[in-house]
Amino acid sequence: MENRVAVVSVIVRQGTDVTAINELLHQYAQYIIGRMGVPYHQRGVNIICVAVDAPGDMISALSGKLGRLSGVTAKTVYAPEDSLEHPMF
Repeated sequence: MENRVAVVSVIVRQGTDVTAINELLHQYAQYIIGRMGVPYHQRGVNIICVAVDAPGDMISALSGKLGRLSGVTAKTVYAPEDSLEHPMF
C-alpha cells in the first residue's frame, strides 16, 4: 500500500488521562513527521495535531484508536494525492 500524508487532529478534554494517547503515538512513531500540542485552558481542552506519512490503513487505525479513547475526539485530513507528485520546493 502506498503512503499518504495526513494530519490527525485530536481534541482532548482536560482531566483525561493522556497515558493511552502517548502510548498510541509511540506505537506509530515511525510514521509521525511531527506533532504540536496546544492547551486551551479557557475551553477546557488540549489540541494536538499529528502530521503523518504512512499507509492509509495505518493512518485510519491510529485515528480510530485515538477516537475510541474516553475524552478524546480525533479526525483525519489527507493531503490531495496529486499534490505530492509535484513538490513545490
